[in-house]
Amino acid sequence: MSFGNKVAIVTASDSGIGKKCALLLAEQGFDIGITWHSDDEGASETAQDVEALGRRAEMIQLDLGHLPEGAQAIQTLIDRFGRIDVLVNNAGAMSKAPFLELAFDDWRKIFTVDVDGAFLVSQIAAKAMVKQGQGGRIINITSVHEHTPLPEASAYTAAKHALGGLTKSMALELVEHGILVNAVAPGAIATPMNDMDEGDAKPGSLPIVPMARPGETFEIASLVAWLAGEGASYTTGQSFIVDGGFMLANPQFNAQR
Repeated sequence: MSFGNKVAIVTASDSGIGKKCALLLAEQGFDIGITWHSDDEGASETAQDVEALGRRAEMIQLDLGHLPEGAQAIQTLIDRFGRIDVLVNNAGAMSKAPFLELAFDDWRKIFTVDVDGAFLVSQIAAKAMVKQGQGGRIINITSVHEHTPLPEASAYTAAKHALGGLTKSMALELVEHGILVNAVAPGAIATPMNDMDEGDAKPGSLPIVPMARPGETFEIASLVAWLAGEGASYTTGQSFIVDGGFMLANPQFNAQR
């Protein structure tokens, strides 16, 4: 499926899920806006891979820890391309601490990046899409923990639940502009955040999940690519769980005892 000169911006596309999303969208014909927080080398590699697919790539550093100024990097990318058609909100932060020991500053750091940042970036993108008058897509990468708690990670769990609620609110308010908003909620995926590399999702390597392995980044990015395409033109306000059956078992609390 070709999209001409349409533009997709994928936040935190220097590695992992974000990078794979950028490449699959480039394969579908999108020019790609790439953001990175600390791994400029990884972002450059993504850009080279996008250009090898015959698409234009633009890079910028995005710091969602310093808001609202940090989010303006998205507007800079939009200005460089002259438009935006798809936003993939993949940037996020995660930390763990028991609820009784969680410092307020640490709570706020997670919410600043995962909720405030996603709100501001989405608002910037949506305003541009409305001005263009051709609709668009916003896809939020949440987590399986948008739907079920992660032990000793109350800030992360609450932030992902909040992002899920924001997804639904945006979907209702933006549908009149032809902008469709959905979430993808990954389980354990073979990424650097999980101390794994691509290809580490070996059969039997994660026995607590019914499919007994982590997911591959392609298995998330392929759903993101579908949500960006015409096949998803009647889909909005949904959260798609991709977790190898984790939600069926949710073994984590039993595993703590």
